[in-house]
Amino acid sequence: MSPASTGASTVVGAVPSVSVSESTTDSRMAPGGPGYRRMSFALFLAGVATFALLYSTQALLPLISGEFGVAASEASWTVAAATGGLAVFVLPMSALSERFGRRTVMTASLAVAVTVGLLVPLAPSLGWLVVLRAVQGAALAGLPASATAYLAEEVRPKALITAIGLFVAGNSVGGMSGRVITGWVAQEWGWRVALGVIGVIAVACAVAFRLLLPAPKHFRAGSLRPGVLVRTVRDHLADPLLCRLYAIGALFMTVFGGVYTVIGYRLTEAPFGLPQGVIGSIFLVYLVGTVSASTAGRLVGRLGRRGALYAAGATTATGLLLSLAGSLPPVLLGLVLITGGFFAGHAVASSAVSKTATRGRAQASALYQSAYYIGSSAGSTVGAVAFHAGGWAGTVGVGLLAVAGVVTITVFGTRAARMQRLAAA
Repeated sequence: MSPASTGASTVVGAVPSVSVSESTTDSRMAPGGPGYRRMSFALFLAGVATFALLYSTQALLPLISGEFGVAASEASWTVAAATGGLAVFVLPMSALSERFGRRTVMTASLAVAVTVGLLVPLAPSLGWLVVLRAVQGAALAGLPASATAYLAEEVRPKALITAIGLFVAGNSVGGMSGRVITGWVAQEWGWRVALGVIGVIAVACAVAFRLLLPAPKHFRAGSLRPGVLVRTVRDHLADPLLCRLYAIGALFMTVFGGVYTVIGYRLTEAPFGLPQGVIGSIFLVYLVGTVSASTAGRLVGRLGRRGALYAAGATTATGLLLSLAGSLPPVLLGLVLITGGFFAGHAVASSAVSKTATRGRAQASALYQSAYYIGSSAGSTVGAVAFHAGGWAGTVGVGLLAVAGVVTITVFGTRAARMQRLAAA
């Protein structure tokens, strides 16, 4: 059995190599081959649009709180509603992609999401803003699971983790650019104009994505029958390795969602007192996530999958502790480490899901994405409540508990794999 199926560490090289015999028998895309660069850039743009829209209000929460006269815990619902909508609809959307195709579902999802994105700045109240954000999140649900399923079908296995890492890197660029742009635009013209600018950028990304993404050659339409879907989901949830990966994704995202929902409030208060534009620029640390996600293959190649998860968890925990400092430089370093650890852990876990699932890949990826965005919603809400109750230390405490959960699950997986090897011997 393969390492992915037994739970043993998966070793993936930094630069996928393709033998002559493989290149003549496998028509799927590989680095340097036809269509690979267009595909990578198209999905990179899809990742940019997804994260730019999904977290477009996160850097603006202090301004939204000010306009509507609400606390951080209430304003945070503009983030939690979007990620919650995505978490609820990602599985049904993955089923549609099994029937109608990955590219078709991704295109339709982006079209709806960018349309709603142009309406979000017109929301007359916090309630309407939350509703529109929930609809936008539900529309975006067609992207993550369909994208990873598309890659698993159209890219050679040795290149898969690198390809998924590039898609995740697009997520980080979208998250970073969305927050930086909204921060500076909002400082001059308000949060509504800032959200409108993000909507226009997302429209451009959506159009370029549809023009660039190669038509799938290895997709085989599946069934929309509920019974088939239920059986596929049940089989995935009965797989211990997949369940561990789902939990790891959720816990990493709990840390990330909590930290970046609350950090704007912390930096506007003493002793920092930073203006909105500077706070938005703090999200430039997302560039670290771009690098760590795109180089996750090298990390797995050196340490194995579980070793990479331990390293990601340790990096994230160190960043959380550094962020407790009362001066800006160690706080920024802490955010760098949190971001790098999170994106590395997410890239490793999500690629392991795609390698482990040999059938129903869209559903396997959808379950991961659902858990991941449930973690985001939980982190945004619980992190804001903890900040209200205990300040930044409360938010850090929530994050450290989530990291401890990642380490515990990974230790359990290590022991399970060792027992399997002993039993096989």
